[in-house]
Amino acid sequence: MPTNNTTVMTTNVEWWLILIDVLMIISTVSASLLAIVFTIMVLMYRTCRTVSMMFSSNSCLAQILFGSTMAYIAVFSFENDRQQSAYQDSLCILRGYLGYVGCGLFFYSCALQTIYRYIVIVHPTRLSWQSARVQLITISVKWLYCFLTMFPWLLTGDITYSVVDQICLVPLRLSVPIVYNMLVLYVIPMSMIITIYMKLVHHMHKISTRATSAKTLFQIRRHFIVVCRIVIIVVILLILSIPYTVFNLMSFFTKPPKYHLRIAILVLDISQPLTMVIIFVSSQPVMDIIKKWRLLPVNSIHPTVT
Repeated sequence: MPTNNTTVMTTNVEWWLILIDVLMIISTVSASLLAIVFTIMVLMYRTCRTVSMMFSSNSCLAQILFGSTMAYIAVFSFENDRQQSAYQDSLCILRGYLGYVGCGLFFYSCALQTIYRYIVIVHPTRLSWQSARVQLITISVKWLYCFLTMFPWLLTGDITYSVVDQICLVPLRLSVPIVYNMLVLYVIPMSMIITIYMKLVHHMHKISTRATSAKTLFQIRRHFIVVCRIVIIVVILLILSIPYTVFNLMSFFTKPPKYHLRIAILVLDISQPLTMVIIFVSSQPVMDIIKKWRLLPVNSIHPTVT
């Protein structure tokens, strides 16, 4: 079992590190608030209670966990940087663990939604596979899977406190935990999404060359557009994960530069509100409700007859 080091040390903190902390707090808090608003809207309005919206809500719940954890990490770093001190509190290891879990939950949420769209497009007659009950089971299994796959790092002590970066994570170096995390958190869900996307592109090309009713073709294209938006989210995450990936690969051969974890996590945190905006835009029932809210004050004003 890992032990907590509560020894307080004095450090010289660069002024720009505090700016990074503030930017991380703003990004993660805003993303978490957007996810909470989305979830509340789904619960309040009956038009949002569909199977497809279940997956969007699942992504938002993953974002709430991931965003709140990363916000807690950023606040902890900010307090230490402001006081020019460094110490590992009792929840540091837990925050690192939940950070990995939240990251995995979000990526696998995108993968599950892509699988669902694939079933609807390619196997539209398999109605039992598309039922809310089956999808709820798959979502529950996914949550259990993400918590269990990252659980060993709570017991082995591989999540350690970095004095320089003011964070508890698995240190970047050529090791089993790093390779394991890369495979479980990134490679597997990304491979699933890309493979299914390529299969859907091939399927769309095939059905476009044969006689298909206009209504069926419209429904297929509508689901395919959703998949394309999921791929856009994944592409954004992959692009903004480049610093972390580069530092990760660099650590296999040499020591990464100072503050490498802060820089990598900053870029990842910036991606969170961007992905939430895409989730809002790609969820038509939610956008319809927002449009009604915007029109409500105008429609409620009646001219006074004198």
